[in-house]
Amino acid sequence: MPQILQAQPLGFPDTDDLRFLPEGPIPLGDGRFSWVGIQHGSEAKTGSLNVFDLATKKNQRYDLPGRPGFAFPIAGTTKFIVGLERSLGYFNTADQSWEVIVDGIDQDVTNTIINDGVMIGDNVVFGCKDLEFATKKAGLYFFRGRDKELITLRNDQICSNGKAVIQRDDELVLFDIDSPTRTIVQYTLDIDAGTLSEPTVVLDLTDDPAVPDGMVLTPDQSGFIVAMFHPGDVQDGETRWYDRASGELRCVWQTAKSRQNTCPALVPVGDRLKLVITTAVENMSGADVEKCPNAGQIFVGETQW
Repeated sequence: MPQILQAQPLGFPDTDDLRFLPEGPIPLGDGRFSWVGIQHGSEAKTGSLNVFDLATKKNQRYDLPGRPGFAFPIAGTTKFIVGLERSLGYFNTADQSWEVIVDGIDQDVTNTIINDGVMIGDNVVFGCKDLEFATKKAGLYFFRGRDKELITLRNDQICSNGKAVIQRDDELVLFDIDSPTRTIVQYTLDIDAGTLSEPTVVLDLTDDPAVPDGMVLTPDQSGFIVAMFHPGDVQDGETRWYDRASGELRCVWQTAKSRQNTCPALVPVGDRLKLVITTAVENMSGADVEKCPNAGQIFVGETQW
């Protein structure tokens, strides 16, 4: 039987706009992490980059000129590389400037925007989502940092979400979630050629009522920690740790009265790693929110690491 742990809500975000769709927490050092508010309401066309301090419970918000899918810090600078709408660029928190690197992403289709990604050195693998969550038309891309080249890897995703990468012998292995498939697949990624192998399913959740969303690896890379977005009539949410080799469910972090978990991150706090889990209000009715009053809050769970 898996271990069951209770993650604790932070009481934050405490405004409707920031609670709508928090995602993409990234550790920034001891007790600090960044995260993105993808959009600030069901009709909103803008979102934000945020930096939260667990010790002080203070959040620094930077409003962005569009909807961000991800934001990764650039080490040694005040810049983040951000996927925003259909552009990849740098946002500088020092002067709040926005510099586009690549524009016109997913330009061959309509009604898609950039969603989740993973940074590999100075490279980024990221995908887009169909805003109607219906059609296999969104792209999966590889941005190669050394020559600023954007390479299309796939053009048939619906809602590209959690990603992780490991080095295996002399090759890179990419783990990827296209949420509506309810599977985690793996590819071999060739950085020099900018190509992917054919996918292999490594975790099949097609019979699960919840949808896999964001994902990180355990510190020893032997497991997936997956945020589960549950669209049904339940109160509590789950973020799950699966063994990568066997698929065994090892641990569940429950998020009380918040069923739509979106992304996990392992954040150092002193000599321990805490599990930060973002959750969302997106698509919930007023009655749903009454049943799930913690929806949209960020949770923190204990770990063995």
